[in-house]
Amino acid sequence: MKNYIKLVLVVMALFGHSVFADVVLKDNSDILGKWKLTSEATKIDGEKKQVKVEWDFKSDGTLLTTSTDSVGRTKEMKIAVKYSIENGEIKKQTKPGQEKYESCKVLEKDGNNMVLKCMFLFYFLTKI
Repeated sequence: MKNYIKLVLVVMALFGHSVFADVVLKDNSDILGKWKLTSEATKIDGEKKQVKVEWDFKSDGTLLTTSTDSVGRTKEMKIAVKYSIENGEIKKQTKPGQEKYESCKVLEKDGNNMVLKCMFLFYFLTKI
C-alpha cells in the first residue's frame, strides 16, 4: 500500500511539472504577430473571464493592445506599450509612458495557443 501511494505521488508530481513547465523564449520571434486574448483568470485552473482583447507583438519592441468594450460605451481602445524578452520571459510596461514593467512567464506554448502568467493574472491567448 505504501509503495502504491508513493507511486501515485511521483506520477502526480511529474504530471504537474510537465503540464505547467515554463517555456523559455529565446527572443521575440516566438511571439511576434497578433494574438487574441481569449480569457484571463486569477488562478491557472480558476474561473476564466472572457475578454475581447488583441495583442500585437511588433518586432520593434512595441506591444499594441486593442480592446473592445463589451457594453459598447467606448467601442475600441488602442494602447501601445514597450516589451522585451529578458531571461526567457516577456517584460512589458504596466502603463504607457511609465518605466514600470511586469514579468510574464510563458507557462505553455502549443502551436497557436499560449498561456502567460503575469503579476496578477493568467492570460490565455490564441494566435490570429
